[in-house]
Amino acid sequence: MLDVSATKEVHVKRFGAEPAMFMAPGRVNLIGEHTDYSEGFVMPAAIDFATLAGVSPRADRQISISSENFGDQAVFDLDFLPHHPRHHWSDYPIGVLTVLKEVGVKVSGFNLTLSGDVPLGSGLSSSASVEVATALAILEVAAKSGSTHHFSGPEIARLCQRAENHFVGTQSGIMDQFVSCCGAAGKALLLDCRDLSFELAPISPELSIVICNTMVKHSHAGGEYNTRRAEIEAGAEIIRLHRSDVRFLRDVTVADLERWGDEMLPDVLKRCRHVVTENLRTVAAARALEQNDLPTLGRLMAESHASYRDDFEASCKEADILVELASREPACVGARLTGGGFGGCTVNLVHTAEADQFGKKMLEEYLQATGIAAEIYHCHAAAGAHRI
Repeated sequence: MLDVSATKEVHVKRFGAEPAMFMAPGRVNLIGEHTDYSEGFVMPAAIDFATLAGVSPRADRQISISSENFGDQAVFDLDFLPHHPRHHWSDYPIGVLTVLKEVGVKVSGFNLTLSGDVPLGSGLSSSASVEVATALAILEVAAKSGSTHHFSGPEIARLCQRAENHFVGTQSGIMDQFVSCCGAAGKALLLDCRDLSFELAPISPELSIVICNTMVKHSHAGGEYNTRRAEIEAGAEIIRLHRSDVRFLRDVTVADLERWGDEMLPDVLKRCRHVVTENLRTVAAARALEQNDLPTLGRLMAESHASYRDDFEASCKEADILVELASREPACVGARLTGGGFGGCTVNLVHTAEADQFGKKMLEEYLQATGIAAEIYHCHAAAGAHRI
């Protein structure tokens, strides 16, 4: 668990000033993978693994950002910020700062301390939680220096997505930042990525979220993520030749793919089939949660993983093993790979009374099957970003 007082104490010792403290959660996506940037549906939950940001103003134009996780500090001049990513952890906060300046937020110098317990590279959205926590911290400094800008949670999410897309260079969708801003305790969030409307679906207290980390790392800024996005856009373009009303794969039906899919490269058709069917599964999963229809929810999660593995081809053997092991357990309602893919974590909905035993069994059986020591995170759906 994050230690707010320890982060505050580190900031005071380093910078000699009491910080304002903010928290932004990571997230786990229950279902709806690689649908957000096609204006589709996703259903994540904010989790109680988060990034803390402590911020205090400075009298000069310097910005000092320190990361407790990386044991590193980066110093910048507010008037000479980098224009391009340096492939460094500071790209994320600097990207957010750059975007806020672009929309007219007047910022003075500040000291920022970041710490977090979202596992890096696990698919639980450590980058989005850093971005959102940073945005709240910078807006606090700006308000103290007279800025009158006020942004809603969805607006902050959009700004942070813009930072990741245009500064960091990862073509992520809106989901990660949105649920970090707008999540709710005890609820999953069904988000329509077209208009950012959302509804909250209750997660039964009889269910626990158990996340299993394959310990296979990935980097979203690598080529695979962006390649998949290009394939999806190529498929939508082909359908658009026949249906002028199609803007994104959100508008495409299974019947469209059956009719015109032979005009696509085989891999492009597979990627599109995943997205189109995943949208249907995601909306159905929200209804299943609302009705506490656990068999249907479990079936939809299994179908989602199979599609992610076979059509989107973004799984890996370690994740497939974890999902298979989990699916054999009566305590497990549903299991699938979550996050951007190519490693990371599986999400498992497990009967609460048996969650601890389930986690222990996954550790033992995964080690036997792969020789890799997994990590298990027991989570709850948590509130979105806020001041502490």
